[in-house]
Amino acid sequence: MNEVAAGDLVLGIDVGGTTIKGEITDGAGAVVSTATVDTPRGVAAFDAMEDLGARLLGELPAARRDRVARAAVILPGIVDPARSLAVFSSNIGWRDVKVGDRFGERWGIPVLIDHDVTVAGWAEWRYGAGRGSDDVCVLIVGTGISGMLSVGGRLVRGAAGQAGEFGHIPVRHRDGLPCPCGNIGCVETVASGPNIARAYTRRTGRGISGAEAVFAALGSDRDAGAVVHDAIDAIAEALLGTIHATCPELIVLGGGLAGAGPVLTDTLHSRLSALLRVAPVPRVALGEFGIRSGLVGAAKLARAGALA
Repeated sequence: MNEVAAGDLVLGIDVGGTTIKGEITDGAGAVVSTATVDTPRGVAAFDAMEDLGARLLGELPAARRDRVARAAVILPGIVDPARSLAVFSSNIGWRDVKVGDRFGERWGIPVLIDHDVTVAGWAEWRYGAGRGSDDVCVLIVGTGISGMLSVGGRLVRGAAGQAGEFGHIPVRHRDGLPCPCGNIGCVETVASGPNIARAYTRRTGRGISGAEAVFAALGSDRDAGAVVHDAIDAIAEALLGTIHATCPELIVLGGGLAGAGPVLTDTLHSRLSALLRVAPVPRVALGEFGIRSGLVGAAKLARAGALA
């Protein structure tokens, strides 16, 4: 597909484990219309995506509605863009959902689908913290953990459509927690946002509002420090194979937990420095788009017509 004209608008839909976010943006990236809905479980989530897109388009005056040239819907789990197939999402609970042209028929515009973190990571690599670097690993840490990898200036794609399921690398084989994917001790069970909060509650017996509150307590709460360092250890262990295999020059941390700032980047860099003996230690940086990386990526994908 060719890039849409600078004066055209695009629709981006970012599907997360908790919410589905949608935006219509112009050629400069300015938001024209935006809305968020809760993510239903299972295949009902696709009806919610359709309805959200139709709502955003319907809110535009007719003249602006006619300028929406294309849309992109980015999905979690395993996605096969070539077959327009949502293969599997353990967090939301769907398997082998044929998307086909259901969105395009409802919205009346061409629609691309792709993997949420691949697209978010691509946006950080090409337009954000990784721009100018050819060998980059972007790790998006939020409700789940996944990532994107570029090697020699090219996006790495797996047989199923994406590579980068770092969250489901087992790092706690003997004493780990069950993961929704069916394995034991995956890095998500230790280092995702919800599981950092749960680990703090298990350790202290005290409820906490979320991972952000755990990070906020660092420096004054030893239990928070222990939980966060365990999470960062798990992320470091999960990255070791990729670092040895591809030698990225840069690790970019994005997603909701990137707001924790240098405590994430500095501690992860220190841990990698202690573990790596052969491969060079990559730089570690925070993503520029934060929790908006998915929406930014969806808009840029819709505008560009392909990941490149």
